[in-house]
Order: sequence, then structure tokens, then C-alpha cells
Amino acid sequence: MVRYIANRIFTMVLTLWVIITLTFFLMHAIPGDPFDGERITSEVVRENMMKHYNLDKPIMIQYVIYLKSLLSFDFGPSINSPMRSINDMIAEGFPISAQLGLGAFSIALVAGITLGIIAALWHNKLPDYISMILAVIGISIPSFIMATILVKYFAVKWGILPVATWDTWQHTILPTVALSFGPMAIIARLMRSSMLEVLNQEFIQTAKSKGLNKLKVVIRHAIRNSIFPVVTISGPLFAGIVTGSFVIERIFAIPGMGKFFVDSITNRDYPVILGTTIFYSMILVISIFIVDILYVLIDPRIKLHGKEAA
Repeated sequence: MVRYIANRIFTMVLTLWVIITLTFFLMHAIPGDPFDGERITSEVVRENMMKHYNLDKPIMIQYVIYLKSLLSFDFGPSINSPMRSINDMIAEGFPISAQLGLGAFSIALVAGITLGIIAALWHNKLPDYISMILAVIGISIPSFIMATILVKYFAVKWGILPVATWDTWQHTILPTVALSFGPMAIIARLMRSSMLEVLNQEFIQTAKSKGLNKLKVVIRHAIRNSIFPVVTISGPLFAGIVTGSFVIERIFAIPGMGKFFVDSITNRDYPVILGTTIFYSMILVISIFIVDILYVLIDPRIKLHGKEAA
């Protein structure tokens, strides 16, 4: 187990290094620089700004300097807001983005698993059809379209919920639901197909033949063995929900990290683009690592085989 964790940590570090390297060089490969256009008219000021942010140095030297700063977890200052560091931006915006992401992920997980179980237990019946219709709608409609629909009816037409900002708990409902709908649909379809496969296994039939209560068979055997595909996808899905909140945050005027990321792309703020990309990449690889550990907690047999083989 210890050896497995050490190998996974090494893989995580290597993956992050590849992401950092690719993002750094691809970003600098784009023609121009953050001071192009009408933002700075004086050539002297432009040269001083390039020197201040080390953009006048060869690309490899910039790369080495940036890697050294990352070793101390310093993402550097923002070009667009020079009085603020990227670490401060992350500390300010990420708790809000995380709250939105955790809420959406929790709704997606609970509702998706529930819909998948209902659809499997009532296969080819009305509950199955309703669950899968909701799943198809969730997969087909992007989150920003869903957000627009929710705003139109619940905020504008009916006036039930507030439309924007991040103040009271009422303000969190619409963006959380809009962000959770797509992942919920994916989890529901995955849980349904996995549950149907498990329900047809011999050990389920054996448990039923022994006279076990149907509810106990479903909870103790069917759900536990059907949940693995959902656990597998939950890590990348969680990271995708958090990072995918950028557009939702923009629509609902939520002061999370999405605001900084979108503005950094518009203003070609290299340090902010790099910092936010690396930060969310860390969330992704850590989420996948946690999923691997959860396998052991759900099924100890994996500890005896998969982990030792690793």
C-alpha cells in the first residue's frame, strides 16, 4: 500500500510537470504579448514592463524562473492587477468556486445514483422512462443553456429566486442546479447500466433464492457492486464541475475564480492563466488519487490484488 501511494504521488508530480510545461510553452507560442495594442503607448514603459515580468528574457530562462517560483508555491503577480498576487486571487475566489462545485457535485451524485437505481429496478417501466428522459435532457443541454432557462422562469418570469450574486442561500440554488444537471445525467445513465448488469449476476439470484429481503439484496449486494463505475468517474467529474463553473459564475455574477480566469484570457494575463490552470490541474490529479484510495474502502479485495500488483 505504501509503495502504491508513493508511485501514485510520483505520477501526480510528473503529470503536473507535463501540464505546466505544455501550458507555459503553448501560451507563449501565441503571437504577441500582454502589452500589445493600445494598453501601453510608450515604448519605454512597455520595455520596462516586459523586463519587470521577465518577458524580455529567452523562453527557456522564463521557464526555469517560473519553475523555481512554483517550488515555493508562488504563482507570481498579476499583470492586469499588479498590486495583487495570484495566490491572493486563488485565496479569494476558490472558496466560492469550491462551495458552488461541492454543492453541484453533491446534488449530481445523490440525484444521479438515485435515478439510476430507480431506472434499473423498474426497467422498461414508467420510472425508467422518466429517469432516462431527464438524463438525456441533462446530457443534451449545456450548463449555460440550462442556466439561462432557469433564470428565465425561476427568476424573471415567476420571481421565485434571485438571479445573480452570491449572498444568501437562495442565491446559490439556481447556479448549483444548473451546474449539477449535466453530471447528474451522466451518473444516472452509468449507474443504471451498471445496476442492470449486476442484477443479472448469479450471486444476486442466489441471494434472492435464500430468501433475503429484496431491499437488503439491493442495498448490500446490488448497489455496492454497481457503484464502482460511478466512483471511477467521480474524480474527473468533480474536477470538471469545479473548473466548469467558469461560465456559470459569469452568468450569475458569482465572485469566484471564473471571473479571474475569463478576464485573464481577455487581457492575456499570462501569470493568471498559468496559475489557475495549474491550480485546477492539481485538483484533478488529487481527485483521481482520492478515487483510487476509495476503491480500497469500498472493496477490500482490491487492496489484496490491485494494490499489490501496482
